Amino acid sequence: MAEHALQTHGKSAEESALPLEYSTEEGRLKIFGFWVFLGAEIVLFASLFATYLVLAGRTAGGPTAKELFEIKDFMMETIILLTSSFTCGLGTLALRNRSKGGILFWYVVTLLLGLAFIALEITEFVHYVGEGATMQRSAFLSGFFTLVGTHGAHVSLGILWMTLILIQLVQRGVTAATARRVFIVGLYWHFLDVVWIFIFTLVYLMGVAY
Repeated sequence: MAEHALQTHGKSAEESALPLEYSTEEGRLKIFGFWVFLGAEIVLFASLFATYLVLAGRTAGGPTAKELFEIKDFMMETIILLTSSFTCGLGTLALRNRSKGGILFWYVVTLLLGLAFIALEITEFVHYVGEGATMQRSAFLSGFFTLVGTHGAHVSLGILWMTLILIQLVQRGVTAATARRVFIVGLYWHFLDVVWIFIFTLVYLMGVAY
């Protein structure tokens, strides 16, 4: 009895020392499962990057990356998205302090920056299409729109997902379940920022350099 009570007390003390999102076995398993999901996402984007790099030079007489890309446009998108990663990190810090108001504030700022990024990306795509640079124009444009568009779709999904989680946070407060969801959507957002760094480098920077 005493030994069992000591083990139970030790386990509780150990779990209480963990961040709230890791404080239950369910939380730890679901976070692990999400890391597995991100592994699948890495494979998806790696395939899209490989395809784009193979097709990048095949313009079929159409506009090239150097002719299309405007440095100020993709730099602005990059600054906004990387800033959103910083504000998302501040939201995670607020989660560590179990500050409901801090989480809401920083994640709302993250959402607004994400919306600004999507607005700029849509404007960019509309501009390209207006100049006749559509997916059907060349293999290069097909690869470009598929890669960058897939990332944009993921960001849009992240915005919707984060919004729903924040609604749950307002309704239920900071619990082990809501903390896990906030933490996971933060991981997802940081993952999309890392993918964008590769897009910025391999697509835009290489595009205007060669």
